[in-house]
Amino acid sequence: MIAAPIPDTEVFEIAAPAGGETSGDKPWRIYLYRPPDEAPEAGWPVLYYLDANAVAGTAADIMRVQATYPLGTGIAWGVMVGIGYPVEGAYDSVRRSWDMGPPPGQSYPPHTPDGPEVRTGGADGFLAFIEDVLKPEIARRVPVDPARQSILGHSFGGLFVLHALFRRPTAFARWIAASPAIWWEGAGIVDSAKAFLAEGIASEGRVLLLAGEYEQKLAPFQVGAADAPTRRASFEESRIVDNTREMAERLAQAPGLTAEFALIPGETHMSVLPATLNLAIRFAFGRDRA
Repeated sequence: MIAAPIPDTEVFEIAAPAGGETSGDKPWRIYLYRPPDEAPEAGWPVLYYLDANAVAGTAADIMRVQATYPLGTGIAWGVMVGIGYPVEGAYDSVRRSWDMGPPPGQSYPPHTPDGPEVRTGGADGFLAFIEDVLKPEIARRVPVDPARQSILGHSFGGLFVLHALFRRPTAFARWIAASPAIWWEGAGIVDSAKAFLAEGIASEGRVLLLAGEYEQKLAPFQVGAADAPTRRASFEESRIVDNTREMAERLAQAPGLTAEFALIPGETHMSVLPATLNLAIRFAFGRDRA
């Protein structure tokens, strides 16, 4: 069986130089979407997004359908850079845990007797890869506007987006954190947010935080399921909706930073992905945004 190509998308692999803080010499799989039009004089705006194996096709379809009709959608053309892994599945759970988990991180035992150990804490190295290796490579391949770059992450990816904001607040102009795992490892990202605010660094950026309606309560089809009590306990621990809303309120206090929260109706932690992409693309490339 021959897999259908993703429209207007070039797929290639790239590794970081040896000896860095990244996940070794293993490459990342990059999904580069190029608009069909000529680039504007200042270069294309760019949206970087994580977990590309799972959503690259959806992202390309949203862009090619909606940017074709800008007066009907409000979306203009832009470049999209999906960061994934050289695997056949939607996720490489071991590598993404390392790449997206903020330091200091922890180690977790394998889920199965023969499974790999799961480590977290490599987010600084992953951010360095994006900034020092990937961005220059994208700029070599397509004209980009360095002042109009955005980043999107979901779940662990949303946690990474927040960590990147606190580490390098000028790296992107738009930050989209969907269903961020704020609760992860003792909610250490909250302490990072407080330290970031205490520094008072002015950053002229915009932050969009998203969560699905059913990320903190059972969806109708989950009520009465055998695992409903376990899900309720998980909701109480993670508080994804409340934590995300509270983070938006916290970041709105940062000088120069505009932060907003959106609750997406009818969606769970996993079903929220397509709606997240649609809102993120509008946030990054909307014609109503400078």
